[in-house]
This record gives sequence, C-alpha cells and structure tokens, in this order.
Amino acid sequence: MARHHRLPPSAASLSASMRDLGYSMETAVADLIDNSISAGATKIDILCDVTGADPFLAIIDNGRGMASDELIAAMKHGSASPRMKRDAHDLGRFGLGLKTASFSQCRRLTVLSEKASERSAAEWDLNRIDREDDWMLSVLDDTEISALPCADRLSDHGTVVIWRELDRFMEDERGQRRYDIVNEKLDVVERHLALVFHRFLSGELKGRNRIAITLNGHPIQPFDPFCRKNTATRYLPEDFVEVDGERVRLQPYILPHHSNLSPAEYDFYQSRSDFISNQGAYIYRNGRLMAWGDWFRLVPKGEATKLARVQIDFPNNLDESWTIDIKKSRARPPLPVRERMRQIIGQVTGASTTVHRGRGQKLFNEATAPLWERFADQGRVRYAVNGGHPLVEALRSRVTGGDAKLLEMFVDAVGAAIPIEMIYSDYAMHPLEMAQSDVNREDVIERLKELRAVFSDDAAIGGSAFREIVRSTRLFDSHLDIIESFIIEEFS
Repeated sequence: MARHHRLPPSAASLSASMRDLGYSMETAVADLIDNSISAGATKIDILCDVTGADPFLAIIDNGRGMASDELIAAMKHGSASPRMKRDAHDLGRFGLGLKTASFSQCRRLTVLSEKASERSAAEWDLNRIDREDDWMLSVLDDTEISALPCADRLSDHGTVVIWRELDRFMEDERGQRRYDIVNEKLDVVERHLALVFHRFLSGELKGRNRIAITLNGHPIQPFDPFCRKNTATRYLPEDFVEVDGERVRLQPYILPHHSNLSPAEYDFYQSRSDFISNQGAYIYRNGRLMAWGDWFRLVPKGEATKLARVQIDFPNNLDESWTIDIKKSRARPPLPVRERMRQIIGQVTGASTTVHRGRGQKLFNEATAPLWERFADQGRVRYAVNGGHPLVEALRSRVTGGDAKLLEMFVDAVGAAIPIEMIYSDYAMHPLEMAQSDVNREDVIERLKELRAVFSDDAAIGGSAFREIVRSTRLFDSHLDIIESFIIEEFS
C-alpha cells in the first residue's frame, strides 16, 4: 500500500513564482477595484506617493469593510473556490486576486479595514516569507494601524489596500527617471480603468449604484468603446444565446466613420484606444469588461470589420464555460456563443463596409465629373484618372502629335502608380492627418484665376459648372468661402 507523505510547497519559492503570473500595473489595480465594487463601494480613491522616504500606493474604498476574522480569511491565498457559487454582483473568482495582483507590483501588502467602527489590519511581507520560508501573516496592533498611510481616510466602514516596497512598480529607479516611470504607468492605469469599468462609472448598469474612481484626486471619466453618444453610431439588432441555462446577450454596433466625429471627439477616442483598428468582441462579466478587440479566429481583422464591435454580456456563474484566467484579462466564448458570433460577423462586416463605401461613393459623386474613376470588373478593382474630366480635356485640346501621346501616357501612368499600400497604411493609422491639398490662402485667388483662364474660351461654362470643376480638383477644400466669393465676382 502506498504511504502518504505531506509535501507542502516552499512559501518563499511559491510566493516568488506568484509574482510572475503576468499582471501589468493596470490589470493589478483593476483586480483590487473588483474587490471594492464587490464590497458595495461607491467611491474608490487611488493615491500614489513616491516622493517620501516610504513610497506607497493605496486604494481606499467606502465599501462594507471587514471584521478581523473576515480580513484574515481574505488574506489567505485561495480564500474562495472558483467553483463556489457567488453573489450575482460579485466580481471575484479565485480568491487570489488581492494577493497575486499586489505581489506583482510590491513586496509588502497591508490591508486595513473598518466595519461597525472597529478597525483591523494585516500584512504580508515577502521579505519575511523569504527569511522564514513560511506563510507568516502579521496582524497589526492599534499603534501600528495608526501609523499606516491613509489610515485617517476611513470613517466607520471601508477598506484601504496599501502597497509598499514598490520594486516592480518603480523598477528600482531613482530621481527623475522614477517619476517619469510612475507617471507613465499611472496614465496607463487611468485609461485602463476608464475602459474596463466604464459601465460602472457611467451608472448604466441596472441594479448597481454608480461608482466614482479618482486617481490622485483626479476623477476618472468613463470611456465608452462603442461611441454611443454619437448619433451616427449604428445599433444592429441584439441577440441572445442560452448557455447552461443562462442567457448571454450580444449587441453589435457599427461605429461612425471618422468624418462624423468632431475633432474633440476623435481626439478623445484616438488618444485612449486605437479607434480605427480596435475592432472585435467586447466581453463583459457582470458589467465589467474582461477582454476586447478579438474575433476569436472566426474572421481575420481587416478593413471590412474595422468599425464593427460586438458587446457580449454573461453572468459570473458561467465562468467555467468562458475559461476566465486569474488576471480576469482573458475569456474565450463557449461554442454556442462562437457559433452565433459567426452569423453576427456576417452582418457587421456588411454594415461596416457600407460605412466606408458610402463615404467613398460620396467623394466620387460630389463633382459632376470626378477627377478619379473607380472600375470594378472580373473580380478586380482599379482607380484611374478620368480622361473625360474638363481639365484633362482642356489640356488635351492644347497639345498635338507626339505631345498628345505623351499626355495620354502620363495620365495612364498617374493612375497606375497610385501608392495604394502606403495610402492604406497612413489612412488606417492617422485618417485625420491625411491632407492632399497644400494650397495656402494667399495663393487661392491666383490659382482660381489660372483655372478660370483655362475655360475662358468656353462660352457655355457658367458659375455652377465652374464650381463643380473646382470642387472636383479638391485643391481648395479648405477655402470654400473664397471659391464662392470668386464665382460671384466672375460669373454675376
């Protein structure tokens, strides 16, 4: 018969390994905020001070707080089984987040909590664990509690999580380099929280109070990845899938073309995420964004879907089906959801493409005789200079013999040599920075006079036709007021 041998893991080795589960600064902070929200907090303050002798980061909430025995249980690794049925509003899963997220950034984790006006605090110190190779938790006395950073921020209920010895967070840097690293990471944290908790920050979740999160006193504003405040955002019909007796909701959106965004609106979105290419499914567990920007290999990311987003909502009792990881930053839809996604992707692909083709068609129809023509035949698409454009015809009438053939060759070469790949890359990454016209205001009148002289012998041309010709060149798009004044003066 086999004999049993108790073989507990080395506390020092395991704690060191747990520091490298893949948390980033922003995902670690988000994991702690999950605990605050699960505790019923409506106000969460993040304070970071690296200027003093003992740098720290603290997360303070006004949640229910914990009694001494509850706090000690919460400090235990694996304090809750992932298979345990949770409250419908609980954002936790493994009972590891508080510890693993904290140790990914610091070596000293202290939790101070107050419930029914009674305070308690406990601390994990990795240096002590390394020395003693044992899970030795420090339960602090009143004197030690009163000396903790932000201890005065609690009233009669709530919790403060304090990170000290921030070796990972500050990357062991000193001086100005330390401040630069911290500020850069805090900026990423703010943007991450604004997205991940945007539905909590905006108060749109039914049955939940609106929450407020501040970072060093600065309120974090919600970032809606679906741009729903813009009237040009399209809502496609929502759909539902049943998984293990629970409903999963799918809501597709088509975001507006960037030309339908105000400059301030575009800058807001572009500065917080890649507005153009951050396409895909956005998966929410109990209203909290878990993963986003992925089609789960159902379709490759491309031009046809770049404005498409699908919001997917599922409850926490389907965690096993979605293979949620410890960091709560990865989720894979179960088969029934993936199958429904295939159908939805077909709809959003067509709708997203229509937005772009509609804009492209508009550009071609803005002029009676566009300067460029699009040809689609035998499965191929090409663009060419319009040989029937008035400017081309006027130039053709002025050349003869070999020069006429040279002109035709030049026109054909311009169409064939369009740098499509370069244009596509620049437009996809920086659409608002694309500007073909470089005619400054001082040169507009002179260029308009030159264009007018080209058609001076054409008695049939009038103000309306001239306006169409001018607009088709797109040389003067930034100076429409000057065009109108010139036409009134020349053709009245």
